[in-house]
Amino acid sequence: MTFELRSAEVIAVGSELLGSTRLDTNSLFISRTLASLGILLKAKAVVGDDRALLRDLFALAITRSDLVVVTGGLGPTDDDLTREAVTDALGIPMSEDEAITAGIRNRFARRGMVMPALNRKQAMVPEGATALNNPNGSAPGLFIIAGEKIALLLPGPPRELQPMLNALCQPDGLLGARAGLARLHSVSIFTTGLSESHVEELTQPLYARWRDAPEPIETTVLATPGQVELHLTLRSGDAVGAKATLDDARGELVKALGLFAFSTDGRQLPHVVGELLQARGLTLAAAESCTGGLLMARMTDVAGSSGYVRGGVVAYSNELKVQLLGVDQAAIETHGAVSEPTAAAMADGVHDRTQADVCVAITGIAGPSGGTDAKPVGTVVIATRVTGHPLSVRTHVFPGGRDMVRFQATQTAIEGVRRILLAASAARP
Repeated sequence: MTFELRSAEVIAVGSELLGSTRLDTNSLFISRTLASLGILLKAKAVVGDDRALLRDLFALAITRSDLVVVTGGLGPTDDDLTREAVTDALGIPMSEDEAITAGIRNRFARRGMVMPALNRKQAMVPEGATALNNPNGSAPGLFIIAGEKIALLLPGPPRELQPMLNALCQPDGLLGARAGLARLHSVSIFTTGLSESHVEELTQPLYARWRDAPEPIETTVLATPGQVELHLTLRSGDAVGAKATLDDARGELVKALGLFAFSTDGRQLPHVVGELLQARGLTLAAAESCTGGLLMARMTDVAGSSGYVRGGVVAYSNELKVQLLGVDQAAIETHGAVSEPTAAAMADGVHDRTQADVCVAITGIAGPSGGTDAKPVGTVVIATRVTGHPLSVRTHVFPGGRDMVRFQATQTAIEGVRRILLAASAARP
């Protein structure tokens, strides 16, 4: 029987995954591995050790997706109920595979132990299913064909699941042979300075049109701290044609987004700005107060940043703003530590001490306390001094908690440098 697999769902089984101490990390690996075959993960769910609930969840999933991958619940204990729930939903019986029982018994014997009788449960195989060898554990996987759908039952431990799924996805594997020629092709665009709704407003007319194409482009808009991402995915058996289609689509989106689009190849903002600095032979330094060195940490996370980063000063207290950066005490007393005059003086001070071409200063109120009616929590002043260009100083009020305010402050500061460098390049004769 041959049929092509296009869509999949994952069900992670285990009451422990519903708590606060264990995460379902298998789904990420499964999604990435299936995508290499052109199988798109459409949904995933986590369910506790409840046979009826798992049965109903699986029964729904198998009606709407070509492949349902169930992870976990294949052990020998009473709360391992995956086999029973899936066979209940499919209406098929199970029987013990003596060869599997012998293999488990030998596994115990090699460790000088006698197999407990309850491990025979792991040798129960649904009628018509293929048992999948598990050299890294005692629970075999199960491959079940149900009409033109497939149920794949995999053990929960990643060291057991991953090699098993990799083997299935080989060209001659049980999944690889059914995947067809189509593959998933994707591109991304990263933006900053726009809200998710603003990105949608600018781009939705474009990707609404692409949904009606013979090979539709699926678009995902993802809001993350400090930026909004657009991910375009196309399922096609023509790799060259898919690349051309996605390149054209990405080009249209970048044109619509303008300068707000800072990356089309997966690079994050510090990497993009670092390459701009390096290409122009410029150096960077920073004076930070409320961000406590986060800007410099993000910039130096990029390999090769020693080629353009001079260093930074964290002057959290007013005394150190004066001592280390030369900020006028009178200016702080008159305008406050969180003010445009103070930020400008910090930028000048770090320039005087480092002679960097690009100097950024950040001072603000990250919270949760310290805000006033005039300067609420989230107020951040950013000053940027670039040799040969006017000093830029701007006050922002960022939403969110302390971590969010600090991150947005650094993102806005780094983006400000990018904008100045691009404008300088555009102004050159």
